[in-house]
Amino acid sequence: MAPHPVVQAIIDLSAGAIGGAACVFSGQPLDTAKVKMQTFPGLYRGFIHCFLSTYRQVGLKGLYQGTSPALMANIAENSVLFMSYGFCQQVVRLTCGLEEGAVLSDLQKACAGSVASVFSSLVLCPTELVKCRLQAMHEMAASGRITAAQNSVWSVIRSIAQNEGPTGFFQGLIPTIAREVPGYFCFFGAYELCRTFFSEKMQCSKDDIGVASIVFSGGVGGACLWLVVYPMDCVKSRIQVMSMTGRQAGFYTTFMQIFRTEGVRALYSGLTPTMIRTFPANGALFLGYEASRKMMMSQFDS
Repeated sequence: MAPHPVVQAIIDLSAGAIGGAACVFSGQPLDTAKVKMQTFPGLYRGFIHCFLSTYRQVGLKGLYQGTSPALMANIAENSVLFMSYGFCQQVVRLTCGLEEGAVLSDLQKACAGSVASVFSSLVLCPTELVKCRLQAMHEMAASGRITAAQNSVWSVIRSIAQNEGPTGFFQGLIPTIAREVPGYFCFFGAYELCRTFFSEKMQCSKDDIGVASIVFSGGVGGACLWLVVYPMDCVKSRIQVMSMTGRQAGFYTTFMQIFRTEGVRALYSGLTPTMIRTFPANGALFLGYEASRKMMMSQFDS
């Protein structure tokens, strides 16, 4: 027996939240290194140098700076993403003239995930803004660009609210959407293609391919996402962090400024820790999502 649509939405939302939390705990130090290298590409010689410098200067807690907003960001994003993903699959069925509950192709699921990412961007942008600012706070204070570092989530939130107003929380929204829409097409598309491959090889359903195959499929999906959208993510991080010093230029202006003054390489600064992080983090995301969703859906099996 299929659950009521409202119950289905709650299941998808809950499973997405569990997956989002698993993603953060498995990859936060590498995400911190990514943001630092994106914002200050000339400050670090590479991923290992950034990682060790942060550890020496601030300690282990420096690598976990922004964990609280990262948890909020990922739980909020993935809750909305996977709930919207369910709704968008229904929209794709209606658009393609398919019956309710019909199995979608991998391409159709990729399109549903791409559209769903627009809704998740609206909740992701404010929380990721706080996370990025916390992660780059030490470098901003050390370079003299800000007078005093804020070292807590609430001090950053208060500063944004007082100095920039409600719209300040949406600094970087355009590059976030520009990153998410093509990124999640590749993300869900690659994930579903890998699951199809494993299910055909193992001659079983996609839901029964096992833990290792799910983790690998999630990692491939994450790798495809980042390879496609990384320059846009770099611009987003730069806008969100540098807007602490005053009004930051828009997406196109910031992109061209980085390209002209720092070169193409700066747009890919921090890619190494991102690619290392993507397999454990996105593998944990999909494992948490699929396992918890399967458990909750089993309560409705007749």
